[in-house]
Amino acid sequence: MPRHFLRDDDLSPREQKEVLALGLELADDRFARRPLEGPRTVAIVFDKSSTRTRVSFATGVAELGGSPLVIEAAASQLGRGESIADTTEVLTRMVSAIVWRTFGQERIEEMAAHATVPVVNALTDEFHPCQILADLLTIAQHTGGLADGDAALAGRALAYLGDGANNMAHSYLLGGATAGMDVRIAAPASHRPDPRIVSRAQEIAARTGGRITLTDDPRAAVTGATAVLTDTWVSMGQEGEDGRGQETFAPFQVTEELMELSGGLFLHCLPAYRGKEVTAGVIDGPRSVVWDEAENRLHAQKALLTWLLEHPDESTAPHARPVAQRR
Repeated sequence: MPRHFLRDDDLSPREQKEVLALGLELADDRFARRPLEGPRTVAIVFDKSSTRTRVSFATGVAELGGSPLVIEAAASQLGRGESIADTTEVLTRMVSAIVWRTFGQERIEEMAAHATVPVVNALTDEFHPCQILADLLTIAQHTGGLADGDAALAGRALAYLGDGANNMAHSYLLGGATAGMDVRIAAPASHRPDPRIVSRAQEIAARTGGRITLTDDPRAAVTGATAVLTDTWVSMGQEGEDGRGQETFAPFQVTEELMELSGGLFLHCLPAYRGKEVTAGVIDGPRSVVWDEAENRLHAQKALLTWLLEHPDESTAPHARPVAQRR
């Protein structure tokens, strides 16, 4: 059976370290691995708009020796009502992997249930696991966190500020806990993470030595943090929802003052809105590594695809996990 990457805890701590180490290798030598030589085709399907995901996966598949097949779901039969199962049955007979950027997590879970090739979550409403791999890779690059195979990400503090109920917060909880990090989510009480995802992250952290903290105090969250992270205050598909105005999140804006309390790196998955979730002085300042982070989508995803293709039968990920509630 194939390995899938549908959410961050589909990789065990050891497996996550292997993917990140391979990502560092590929960042140094972009053509070190060619598992898709042939070329073999990877279907990259988009239900949502994209810049970084589209470019990084298409470029990455080509650099791995393969042929990227980018499909706009709206222009395919999937967009005209064909079932996920039937679409998957066709794709899985022709391609070596499927990457999907879609809406509800249940959609990609259904695809994986019918696929005989690896399925990769390129973003759902509940999780954004490829972005978190890139972020961890970026932190490792700038802190020596994986030198000589050492798990030096463990114990480092990762502080996320903003909408705690979105896919980025959920993935930071799971991915950070898997890395053994001190994950701090600072968000308004009205926008806390799904309790089931928090519980799952705490379960993982108990095994990895990590820690999970939820707070409404951004200063406490960032103090001494290795990395401070944020995301746009309004995620795709949430435009116009009540309770997501600037007044709700304004206290969680990443400012120069907060970055001084941290002394660490600033990351943002992009696109960014200067003057809202982050000041221009921070994102364009000396602590910002957002452009390295964006590039690392390429290296992390190439590493992930390579690893999935090389490990088809070694699943250690749980099979019965909570899915985040739709909000």
